[in-house]
Amino acid sequence: MILRGGTNLCGIPLGVLALETYYGKLPGHIRNASTFRFPVTYRVIKGATAKRVVDEADPELLEPFIEAARELAQEGVMAITGSCGFLALFQEELADSVDIPVFVSSLIQIPLVRRMLRREQTVGILTAKKGKLTQAHLKAVGADMVPVCIAGMDNQKEFCDVVIDGSRQELDVDRLTGEVLAVVDALAGDHPEMGALVIECTDLPPFAHLIQKKLGIPVFDIITLMNMVYESLVRTEFQGILPR
Repeated sequence: MILRGGTNLCGIPLGVLALETYYGKLPGHIRNASTFRFPVTYRVIKGATAKRVVDEADPELLEPFIEAARELAQEGVMAITGSCGFLALFQEELADSVDIPVFVSSLIQIPLVRRMLRREQTVGILTAKKGKLTQAHLKAVGADMVPVCIAGMDNQKEFCDVVIDGSRQELDVDRLTGEVLAVVDALAGDHPEMGALVIECTDLPPFAHLIQKKLGIPVFDIITLMNMVYESLVRTEFQGILPR
């Protein structure tokens, strides 16, 4: 057997383009490496704060993200994702910049989820900021023609203080849990036709099991997408009982 060389690292299927934030991150968060049953590696884009990515959609961040994606590809990862769903605006440029798969936003799942539902049902989106999630974000992932209903964490104090504004690094998990469940409960009440939920924000998958328990519908996020891509990259032989 001859092992192919040319990369610095081996055995790391997924690389993450990471925002620069310093609050605590629960298991289930993309930037808590213990979330995954497979190895991941990270590139932090200095200065890529939540405010610049979510509130400002700062186009000057594109080049640093492209540079980081190329570094990850050169290191030897097999695919690249991102730590904020609002990076959907950069999806096409980032995918064009490397020769490996790139999926920087959980919103990419929306067209797939739509096809799973009845025609009269809508796809729910839980986002960091409803007021900042535009048709441009949805169009960038092929979801601009999908019937959606959207709820945001815009007015939730714990979320905005810690995650968006970065005014403190200590996160009150119980308070944030209450905020998340209140937002999705209101969304479900306003939209009984919602057949599934896609979580845009990578800070909220730690609460996905609680959301599903409350709503009783399929819940998708960046972690479900990463798991799916990993399974496509690292196929293994099936073991089982052969017919006799």
